[in-house]
Amino acid sequence: LPVSRETGKRELFVDTENPSPIHFFVQGAEYRLFRIVVPLPSFAKETATTQELEIFPGIAGNLHLFGSTGEGYWNILGTDEQARDQFSRLVYGSRISLSIGLVGIAISFPLGMLVGGISGYFGGVVDAVLMRVVEVIMTIPTLYLLVALAAVLPAGLSSSQRFLLIILITSFVSWSGLARVIRGQVLSIKQRSFVQASHAMGGPHLYTIIRHVLPQTATYVIISSTLAVPGFIVAEAVLSLIGLGIQQPDPSWGNMLSLASNASVLVLQPWLVWSPAILIVMTVLCFNLLGDGLRDALDPRSFEA
Repeated sequence: LPVSRETGKRELFVDTENPSPIHFFVQGAEYRLFRIVVPLPSFAKETATTQELEIFPGIAGNLHLFGSTGEGYWNILGTDEQARDQFSRLVYGSRISLSIGLVGIAISFPLGMLVGGISGYFGGVVDAVLMRVVEVIMTIPTLYLLVALAAVLPAGLSSSQRFLLIILITSFVSWSGLARVIRGQVLSIKQRSFVQASHAMGGPHLYTIIRHVLPQTATYVIISSTLAVPGFIVAEAVLSLIGLGIQQPDPSWGNMLSLASNASVLVLQPWLVWSPAILIVMTVLCFNLLGDGLRDALDPRSFEA
């Protein structure tokens, strides 16, 4: 859009001679519904195409929920400075922002459960050593650690490498809090009769921990996992906001929100900032409400009332 020299704002001109009516259920570009593919890593630097393994071909179709029947384009949330559809980038970027939280939980929580279970079960020297390690890890600030790593890592990292870096670092420092809580629960669980019966029947220690002790902490783990996902999502957004996360042109909610650092974008193109910001806030609130609901549903004291 042209910019007015007098006001400095973009001028919008409505073309009334060539209207583009918008209708529901319009035929458009072909797609495959429910198509499932798994991206395969390419080790050859000279190949630019991404290899994929198709699991389900999907259902072919060309009917869209809404769209334009003319030659115009339908951009429900507008476009960015490079004429890329904002809504499509938000949908595509949600794969990165949401998967960071889910994959981070899948890595950090089993590690925290195992360390906390072993520490509380064996006690003594094992407990003292593991808890000292946990306390050291808890003193490491995640954001400063990532900033320090960004200074020593090469600048040419791909988005997939940065994605793995964010997950590994955030998972490395986020399991320690869970390990401390699991340890406290295991200290009381190991005194119960079914654990003592497992010892009397000659059950191995690892079997007793995995089969009898850790399942008793499942309620707390489920609740904590839903409450911990927003932390990973916000961490990715903050890192992308300061330039350490997923880089353009690959979209994520964080690097789309990083446009807020440009004052001209806030004034002239505010829709580029509000849409990812609202999605991040709504996602964090949804996971928090889900965690609160699970806590109320799984809390034994709620049934007594």
